Amino acid sequence: MFGIRCLVDNSVLASSGYWGEHGLALLVETDDGRALLDTGRSGTVLLHNLKEAGVDPNSITALALSHAHNDHTGGLAALLPLTGRIPVYAHPDLFRERFARHGRHVDRIGPALKREDMEQLVELHLSTEPQQILPGVFTSGEIRSRDELEGRSPNHLVRDGEGWTADPYRDDLSLVLQSSSGLALVCGCCHAGLLNTLLQMSNTFSGAVHTIIGGTHLGSLDATQMEHILQVLRGYGEMEIYPNHCTGLPAYVALAQAFGVRVHPFPAGAEVKF
Repeated sequence: MFGIRCLVDNSVLASSGYWGEHGLALLVETDDGRALLDTGRSGTVLLHNLKEAGVDPNSITALALSHAHNDHTGGLAALLPLTGRIPVYAHPDLFRERFARHGRHVDRIGPALKREDMEQLVELHLSTEPQQILPGVFTSGEIRSRDELEGRSPNHLVRDGEGWTADPYRDDLSLVLQSSSGLALVCGCCHAGLLNTLLQMSNTFSGAVHTIIGGTHLGSLDATQMEHILQVLRGYGEMEIYPNHCTGLPAYVALAQAFGVRVHPFPAGAEVKF
């Protein structure tokens, strides 16, 4: 049995005590433990929502980081002293400096904790290959094939000598849940592209994809690009889709129009089991 709870999202479950912020944290619960994907933008919201969910930080078995951006890593400094020395799974590019351009200003948007600081608190497992976090729970590994649309922002940058270049998002990864019923994809932001991520998952793991959960970064697509996404998704069969965070309202509406009751909102406080 897998359970997935949204702990941090841009929106919150109506009439709940959860707090919202522009960020994401998802808790995967199995009979073997609890794995957290990302930590939201701030420790304040993450720790409040963990308490609201009745989850002791010390009960978290492992942590995976989908990528370096601070709306996914911002809660690290507050969380890690409370979890004990847990394993943390991510891509080796996690600690590369990341930036975002806002008008004339360029701001750092990477993790607040440096690698040497994190190594004092956790066991770092950095790899470009899929890694098992818990039985049946894996990282996707680096999404190397990028033939389909990526989830890009023109404002995301990395250093290139004395200048800037577009962030290649090499560190972008997702979680894959594998069970007798098939595969579930749990996304952070899908900067590598939802279709690229799905293709790699299907080529790496056995089973049909039955669920997609998380941020899909589809909000900037035009109508033609979105129709292509929908057409490819139809080829995967009758999936349940729980988009949130960076998906974008127009993309959510397009998904709901295409797939009807199989598309569900997934704000902070929402939960799904399968």
